[in-house]
Amino acid sequence: MSFKIMLLPGDGIGPDIVSSAVKVMKLVAGKMSIPLEFSEGLMGGCSYEKYGTPLSEGVLAECKASDAVLLGAVGGPKWESLPHNLKPEAALLRIRKELGLFANIRPAKVYDSLVESSSLKAEVVKGTDFIVVRELTGGIYFGQPRGFNETRGWNTMEYSRPEVERIARIAFEMARSRNKKVTSVDKANVLEVSQLWRTVVHEIHKDYQDVALSDLYVDNAAMQIVKNPKQFDVIVTGNLFGDILSDISGMITGSLGMLPSASMGTRYALYEPIHGSAPDIAGQNKANPLATIASGAMLFAHSLKNAKASAVINEAIEEVLSEGFRTADIFSEGSKLLSTTEMTEAVLEKTEKILSQKESVL
Repeated sequence: MSFKIMLLPGDGIGPDIVSSAVKVMKLVAGKMSIPLEFSEGLMGGCSYEKYGTPLSEGVLAECKASDAVLLGAVGGPKWESLPHNLKPEAALLRIRKELGLFANIRPAKVYDSLVESSSLKAEVVKGTDFIVVRELTGGIYFGQPRGFNETRGWNTMEYSRPEVERIARIAFEMARSRNKKVTSVDKANVLEVSQLWRTVVHEIHKDYQDVALSDLYVDNAAMQIVKNPKQFDVIVTGNLFGDILSDISGMITGSLGMLPSASMGTRYALYEPIHGSAPDIAGQNKANPLATIASGAMLFAHSLKNAKASAVINEAIEEVLSEGFRTADIFSEGSKLLSTTEMTEAVLEKTEKILSQKESVL
């Protein structure tokens, strides 16, 4: 029986970087006898152009029939003037809701070979490796009522006990396989919704006494991420705070185009790089495919439960970077500038080498 992977390349550089990830995934799957079956559909601006909607019912049905979804990127200035419900970004909100993707997993990892790329001092960021677990389908982005008129605008920030319980368990389970530390971020000193959040997280913590739990207000958390990012292991927080903190976390690594992400629910999961569609370089063979390739590694680990396959891909990325290979977005003096296709080939060569070296244990 094959694992069904739905590909949504999307807009801009999306098709190029998804193609790169699929090549690496197929190589690993073939060598490790992991049966994969790929399907492809439109999402974002490209879907609007063909179907008049950024996410068609047919594509959504195919996603629901799959074991995992791999997304490139959506959006671009071409569609900015559309009504909100027709913009490419509306497809992201809808697919998260329809697939029940309530947990966004965003690693913040500083590769040793890229430590000088950070805007922070090397001694501050070197060794940084934590994960932001963001609640994705609740909070102020989905709360009702909402609206605006000529004199007022209003939104509702709301969380229920079950919503907090399930995201807290994701964070504690993830910490158990890492360094056993969870930091819960809220604003419980001024927000009632955060008071519930903190209460429920501490109740769930009783089932995970092997994991250390601490609380931070969101403003302090932002400062601490910049001041001492190595103190964190797993950060769990709500939708709005997570949106902001995960971008701060990604930026301090100095390689926003390098980081993968996963959006997970009870049944479904969607994987994507955290960067955008970069329409300014679309079709120019300049895009960095590494974040999407790393998203494929996350897919192997979380959806297919194959940590060895995931580790092979991540090791290949580390080796390519350590040898000084760079795409334009992470290029520095003395490194070797590669195109999208050249970087993909470099990762494929390293992956092949690693697989042959480990053949006896895989």
